Amino acid sequence: MRRLRLTLEYDGGAFHGWQLQAEGRTVQGVLEAALLEVTGEAVRLVAAGRTDAGVHALGQIAHGDSATRLAPLELRRALNGVLSADLAVRELVEAAPDFDARRHARSKRYVYRILNRPTPSPLRGSYAWHLRERLDERAMAAAAHPLLGEHDFAAFRGVPSGAPPGQSTLRRLDRLDIRRAADELRIVAEGPSFLRYMVRNLVGTLVEVGQGRRAVEDPAAVLKSLDRARAGPTAPAQGLCLERVEY
Repeated sequence: MRRLRLTLEYDGGAFHGWQLQAEGRTVQGVLEAALLEVTGEAVRLVAAGRTDAGVHALGQIAHGDSATRLAPLELRRALNGVLSADLAVRELVEAAPDFDARRHARSKRYVYRILNRPTPSPLRGSYAWHLRERLDERAMAAAAHPLLGEHDFAAFRGVPSGAPPGQSTLRRLDRLDIRRAADELRIVAEGPSFLRYMVRNLVGTLVEVGQGRRAVEDPAAVLKSLDRARAGPTAPAQGLCLERVEY
């Protein structure tokens, strides 16, 4: 039995997220079905992060145990031969027996893209949130700065009534950059772990600053309030991509 480490890239548009569900197409379900087809084994995979429905990944990491005699390169080729066009195994290697894709992750990098121009893009619309009026990225960057560090991010959680029992809302945010590249605004968030919808809720709140609907000081006040109702809307899923996991 060997522990395998997989680096995955996927277009989340047609997936109901990473996690296996009784109904609905998921990344975990499709990949485990491919492993069963190629190896004849029911391999259970664990991912670094459970991306939600519609969220993309460029560098998702997963692990699973297999007794296949196929070499890692052969197994990668075989899996990509049966997988659909919206999911690919970029890399597959043998890992240490105790490697854990979720528990051993030191940092995750998410990038949120906003197409900020008057006209929509038929080619980029599936990977960015289209906003017509120009956003003030300097105001957004100033509003983001006080959110860095370790805080209780309950105000930016994804569960309006509170976190699930026993789940802490204390998180550390190491990076929250806002940069413009031509007609695209990119918000980069890095940290060891994130609450569900946390990045998208941060984006939704910062966008309101960029629109002039909130003061620059407001996101910091929202953070201190611990009140989800005071934060902005959840940004659409298609703009978010898990780009990298560090170990």
